[in-house]
Amino acid sequence: MTADASALVRALRGERLDRPPVWFMRQAGRSLPEYRELRVGTRMLDACLDPALAAEITLQPVRRHGVDAAVFFSDIVIPLRLAGVEVEIEPGRGPVFAAPVRTAADVARITAIDPDAVAAAADPIRDAVRLVVGELGATPLIGFAGAPFTLAAYLVEGGPSKEHLRARAMMHADPAAWHALAGWLAAVSRAFLGAQVAAGAAVVQLFDSWAGSLSLADYREFVAPHSRAALEGATVPRIHFGVGTAHLLADMRLDGIADGVGVDWRTPLDEAAAVLGPEVTVQGNVDPALLQAPWPVLERHVRDVIARGRAARAHILNLGHGVPPETDPTVLTRIVDLVHGRDAAAA
Repeated sequence: MTADASALVRALRGERLDRPPVWFMRQAGRSLPEYRELRVGTRMLDACLDPALAAEITLQPVRRHGVDAAVFFSDIVIPLRLAGVEVEIEPGRGPVFAAPVRTAADVARITAIDPDAVAAAADPIRDAVRLVVGELGATPLIGFAGAPFTLAAYLVEGGPSKEHLRARAMMHADPAAWHALAGWLAAVSRAFLGAQVAAGAAVVQLFDSWAGSLSLADYREFVAPHSRAALEGATVPRIHFGVGTAHLLADMRLDGIADGVGVDWRTPLDEAAAVLGPEVTVQGNVDPALLQAPWPVLERHVRDVIARGRAARAHILNLGHGVPPETDPTVLTRIVDLVHGRDAAAA
């Protein structure tokens, strides 16, 4: 069997399976002791650009949990780093940019960088993907990129923000500058996804972590066209995920180019499926907070998520956001075993 025949790819093509494929956003990373040991002395972005290290980190949760897919270990700001934008990850804070993009002149400066520079500098990404795919066999690799709005929110603020006020203000204060910036970021993300697909990624996911801060009107006018452009070039099944996006779900299909839409923990999957319709697969949406709950509580929740997922054309079990760093990894393994019918509690 090949990755193209995997449960994940089949579910994204609309096939209803006996059980949902299962993987976890942020499964590669901080919750694993083997990851923390491997990362000692290496900065985050340096780890992402070391092919052997990035490949090993990507593979760790597949070996430990037996998930149905690997997700490429990287960071949403890596394509910006590849394009020559000065950015660092500050521990405990997140991405921080040396030169925020807040004026039309700033936008002109950054968009003067050819997005093809990302592809030209992406050999470490392609090398890492090839290493991973060579080890995975029939297990698919999910490539990923940040959506234009989420990348813009970091760039305009200069770092993490709770309300993304400057980014949202730019949309209305200078729409031309906003669209130029978001269009450039779409091209950057598209190039990053393209490098991963060319090297063997079987699926891609676009993360819009901060889209939930937008009104529906602003999302439609200022964001959705650019997210669509970021995903349009992908030649493999496409997943689109956002946080706090219940009011945006129908539009997150991006006029039908998204094969799957990720749903956060706030919206029951049967309700999400009713909004999304019969032409898209749903992904989600175990509440990450319940990973800390006693197993019987978590088990009931996982079973409920699976039952509600049957309302969609197909379902991929995942969390409603990423794995929290304090998660006991044995809990994730037990969820996979439950879905696969191997958990003692399922007998």
